[in-house]
Amino acid sequence: MALRRRLLGLLFAALLVALCGLSVAAYQKVFTSRVTVLLRTDHVGNQLQADSDVKLLGVLVGEVRAIRSRGDGAEVELGLRPDQVDRIPANVSARLLPKTLFGERFVSLELPDDPAGVLGEGAVIEQDRTSGAVELERVLADLLPTLQAVRPDKLSSALTSMAQALDGRGATLGQAIVRLDAYLRELNPRLPVLKDDITKFADVAGVYADAGPDLVRALSDATAVSRTIAEQRADLDAVYASLTTASADLTGFLRANGETVVALADRARPTLELFATYSPEFGCVLGAVNALRPRMDLALGKGTDQPGMHAEVTIVPPGEGYVPGRDDPAHRRGGAPHCPTGPVHAVTPDRVPEWAGLLMGAR
Repeated sequence: MALRRRLLGLLFAALLVALCGLSVAAYQKVFTSRVTVLLRTDHVGNQLQADSDVKLLGVLVGEVRAIRSRGDGAEVELGLRPDQVDRIPANVSARLLPKTLFGERFVSLELPDDPAGVLGEGAVIEQDRTSGAVELERVLADLLPTLQAVRPDKLSSALTSMAQALDGRGATLGQAIVRLDAYLRELNPRLPVLKDDITKFADVAGVYADAGPDLVRALSDATAVSRTIAEQRADLDAVYASLTTASADLTGFLRANGETVVALADRARPTLELFATYSPEFGCVLGAVNALRPRMDLALGKGTDQPGMHAEVTIVPPGEGYVPGRDDPAHRRGGAPHCPTGPVHAVTPDRVPEWAGLLMGAR
């Protein structure tokens, strides 16, 4: 009886060990048939682990069995489901993509443009080397240091806030994207003009950069002027007050004598027109007077031991009185401006300029 119980205990223990072994084997998919293929890649990173997913167009078709290093790269053993192998061409390629920003990687099988054959047992899959794959790999490599520097809790909070802000606004966001696309379509034909404007703006900016020291110097001088004005504020206030008083006095004078000033200007117009007509003779007369000055100095005895010329002036009673209308000066126009050349002679009545006689009212 005791032996029987011992045998039953050993059988129960063996059964437990067998069940545990079967569980582990089932978990490791030992009893699941798989088509084994190799993926050759230059690196796998830390996020790709054994039992990672293998997907084709987003559909799970297998898992990663093992990862081995081969010196210049790595070999990834893939176990594909037999019912999915017929859908995979022999010239398929693969990418190692992350599930999320911080998630593990999985193997994404990429269909070629011209599928050929069917993938079989022991086949070798090469890493996708297209430009899109290379750019994506570079982006992920550049993004990794940033993600390592960002605190996950802060990033999660920011993403959660963004998700809450966009929640329920999908239609509005879609309309905004559609409008942005329309604006970009209209802007695209004008890109050459915009590029030319930006180039010209860069040239103008270069000119301003070259003129920067002069502009700074001008601003510094303006600062000095402003400081001087601020220091002389009291004097400027006094000047403004004086100008205000003078303006008020001038306004009062013009109001009181405005008509007189206008009448005077009107009456002076014929005289001014006469001056304008004979203005070419002014230089000639002044030049003659200047040339006559040494002779007058000599006649008056300047610079010599001889006595100069003397004159006796006798004041006589005036003749007839002034009669308006008869004795008014007459403005007669005649002849053109004339300036004789040659040596200066004594001034006689016949050598008096015509405009002088007209101004004196010769009759």
